[in-house]
Amino acid sequence: MDYAQFKPFGWGLAVGAIVLLILMFSTGWVVTSSTAKQKAQERAEKAVDKQMAEICVYQFKHADNSQQKLKKMTEMEYNWDRAEYIREHGWASMPGEESSSSGVADNCAKRIMKMYQDKKGS
Repeated sequence: MDYAQFKPFGWGLAVGAIVLLILMFSTGWVVTSSTAKQKAQERAEKAVDKQMAEICVYQFKHADNSQQKLKKMTEMEYNWDRAEYIREHGWASMPGEESSSSGVADNCAKRIMKMYQDKKGS
């Protein structure tokens, strides 16, 4: 057997394996446990923020002069201004908590504006 014929095949196999590993990790086909844990944590936080936004919307609806405050929110140009307005009024703070999450306030502002747009469109 002539092993010299297998040498290019061996090099090709080694280089191909290395390129395949780089490709798999860089495109996300293979994920390390720490990356998976981090992404799961981020997704869980987003899901909780979305669910808590429902409570925020409820608190907004039952606030004094909510229609005037809604009008003021619609006059704001940017969503982050609306989210800050919601945080200032404490609607994004959950019962029993002193501070609020910016994710809750952001989701709440988006939901309130969507309700306004849906109501306006009807």
